[in-house]
Amino acid sequence: LLVCCPGGDTLPLRCHPTSSKEPAPAVPAFSPAIHHPSRLPAKPHLRPAKVCQAGDAYTREKFKPRAGRDLEKEKQRLQNILATGKDVVEDKVKQMPVQTKEEEIPEPDRFEELVNEIQERREFLAEMEALGHGKKYRGIILTEISQKMCEMEIIDKKRSEEMRQIMTKDFPGGNKSDPRD
Repeated sequence: LLVCCPGGDTLPLRCHPTSSKEPAPAVPAFSPAIHHPSRLPAKPHLRPAKVCQAGDAYTREKFKPRAGRDLEKEKQRLQNILATGKDVVEDKVKQMPVQTKEEEIPEPDRFEELVNEIQERREFLAEMEALGHGKKYRGIILTEISQKMCEMEIIDKKRSEEMRQIMTKDFPGGNKSDPRD
């Protein structure tokens, strides 16, 4: 039975129990060098208070306020709320962006949206067929495309009717080539 020390060395074969001194272990010539961790000093090294205070350990950072809101606007808003019971400034702010948004962004044309959606579905179906899943999606995608085309026909009929009404208003005599007249 062989017992090992934490450093990996074997225990000494002889031990002198009455001696307070540890015998020096015999190191064979072929064993690798043993690394002993550095020992800590008996007294811990304490820095004097003056050295600590001389460093940056006791200096505080100065408070730098960030501009989070305009205090004057907040005061005006509170005055309006207390005087009238309403937040008048907030109502004006909410109305202005809505008006500018309507002017800047025209409403997208539904007919063009439908054309884009049909194109996306055709591309998706082509990708699925390339991956070998065409049978699974073909019926669904073709049904969606036909629904989009029906919606496009309805929009087209409405537009042509609107154009016909505009044309008959511009020309009081009516359209002579129209067989319905």
